[in-house]
Amino acid sequence: MFASFTSKLPWSHCNNPWNTPQCVDLTGAGPSSSGNGQNGSGMGVLNDTLNGTLSPLLEKVSSSQEYLERRVLRISGGLDEPGTVNWDLALCLLLGWIICYLCVWKGVKSTGRVVYFTATFPYVLLTIIMFRAVTLPGAAEGIKFYLNPNFTRLADGQVWLDAGTQVFFSYSIGLGTLIALGSYNKFKTNCYRDCIIFACVNSGTSLYGGFVIFSVLGFMALKQGVPVEKVAESGPGLAFVAYPAAVAEMPVAPLWSILFFFMVILLGLDSEFVGVEGFVTAIVDLFPQHLRRGHRKEIFIGVCSIFWFLLGLSMVTEGGMYVFQLFDFYSASGSALLWVSLFQSIAIGWIYGGERFYDNMASMIGFRINPWIRICWKYLTPLFCVVSSYNYSNHHKV
Repeated sequence: MFASFTSKLPWSHCNNPWNTPQCVDLTGAGPSSSGNGQNGSGMGVLNDTLNGTLSPLLEKVSSSQEYLERRVLRISGGLDEPGTVNWDLALCLLLGWIICYLCVWKGVKSTGRVVYFTATFPYVLLTIIMFRAVTLPGAAEGIKFYLNPNFTRLADGQVWLDAGTQVFFSYSIGLGTLIALGSYNKFKTNCYRDCIIFACVNSGTSLYGGFVIFSVLGFMALKQGVPVEKVAESGPGLAFVAYPAAVAEMPVAPLWSILFFFMVILLGLDSEFVGVEGFVTAIVDLFPQHLRRGHRKEIFIGVCSIFWFLLGLSMVTEGGMYVFQLFDFYSASGSALLWVSLFQSIAIGWIYGGERFYDNMASMIGFRINPWIRICWKYLTPLFCVVSSYNYSNHHKV
């Protein structure tokens, strides 16, 4: 976002010191004559890692990808080459943790007030970007591609597995944040209604955001003269390569770039300090006699934030992207999340008792919810988690 405060976005062209002779600018003008001529041994490493593809060493690389790999990440050749800390990224990481601490240090009341902004303002930005995106040339083709899925892919078990784990992660299932934040509700709060609203808003936001993303991808496909599926990427490749590349071709590109990355920052902070609040709530509830005295809770949050910042430094080195992906693959999503959810559903459905939990909810909200939910607690959720974890492990065997 800081790099967007310029008249010409630095990833829109190849006339930068970090570009290689293989760089192709976003206008399709070809390699830059002013590239630094470095051998590009790390070129395409991030793209290969993200997408699981192995491209030839001398394949042409977009200027936006080179900007991410060679300027922002300064990515090394592998996990065994950690390199030095990228201090500009380290300072951004520090700023992020300072903001996060200030949002949560006074507890859930301050978190709640901040959420009113961080959770709603991205919708404003998303809507502004959407009105611009759908008016771009080629946007209709992108939306058409979005709304006409390839149903033959439903026969692929990996599609179901990826969708399931994404829903778990998107809804914060198994991460403890919903439980921690829900513990601050009044006893008679209608949590059943809140869960239904939460699910509808969450999935509705994903659907809404898809129109923005695929409108821009359709625009990119038209500019490059290729099908939409050729420019569609997933994960960091979409947020930090494909979308910035499209934004760079829009009129008043810096403005749209600033709005887009500001929205991404708000979404990241929103997820981060809610996750911190969930962890802090669990520990404080475990040791209330020690952490609820004086300013001990604020000090505890500060110590945790410092620890997590130091841990994050391993991800802003030249080999940091590889470390990040190890964390992401083994802890933030995938089978780990499925196993945690399995044990939680067993604890509720069988150890505490699904019928007992069902009666507890009825005494809280004043009516008995759909008994189908109780069947899910005891049978369907554990079965889904076991099958998905088994398939996940088999698919990702090395």
